[in-house]
Amino acid sequence: MRRVFGLLLALVANSAMAAEKIRYCDYPVYPPISWSDGKQVRGLAPSVVKSLFGRLGYEVEIIVLGNWKRCLLDAAEGRVDVVLAYSTAQREQSMVFSTVPVLREEVALFVNRQRPVTFERLEDLANYRGGLLFGESYGVDFDRFVAQHQNIEWVSDSRQNFGKLIRGRIDFITSERRTGELYVENLPGAQDIVALPTSLSVDYLRVAVSRKSPLASRMPDIDAQLKRMVDSGEVDRLLNESEVTYRDMINLPADTQ
Repeated sequence: MRRVFGLLLALVANSAMAAEKIRYCDYPVYPPISWSDGKQVRGLAPSVVKSLFGRLGYEVEIIVLGNWKRCLLDAAEGRVDVVLAYSTAQREQSMVFSTVPVLREEVALFVNRQRPVTFERLEDLANYRGGLLFGESYGVDFDRFVAQHQNIEWVSDSRQNFGKLIRGRIDFITSERRTGELYVENLPGAQDIVALPTSLSVDYLRVAVSRKSPLASRMPDIDAQLKRMVDSGEVDRLLNESEVTYRDMINLPADTQ
């Protein structure tokens, strides 16, 4: 009887531990924010999520889906608990966003110098064809512009997107400046791919929790812990480590610019 009782206690304990697991969805094509080394997802985003929620008592299971739009859909439906994303009015209907940002990001236009693009304001892009990854959003004005002009080709892979820019099949790519510049550093044929100096916008990467997840009730705790990580410099350190690791993976010196 004592052995049976011990087994029951163990089962209850294991069930309690399982209940503390959360599902984080990532689409790892945005170095140094998130990327894959072929075996696991690496970068700032998964590191912040594991550290943040680990300190709040959760085990993080990383889910990788076929494109970013799938991650957002699964978060909206409650099939995953957490993503890191920009806040938009549409996304706020299904997700709760941290008031503390993980990272300030500058959205830039990447072009091919062999096919110059004139850009000073958003409407200038109506004369060109752009490329985006499924699910990407860069603000209300940009999303409205895309819907109005229908001049965007949607793909699921960054290599495919930049490949089209290299070959002249599209005129521009909208991407976070840090990510785009790091990505093209060692991309074959990308010597003419540059970011325009004028930024499209500035946005903030935030922790987004599905409104259907039990985590939604813990947003004050999430914000408080995230603020401690930002204020202590931990997030900056994780970002720098990710950049170095990514460059090492593609056989470039860590200080190559």
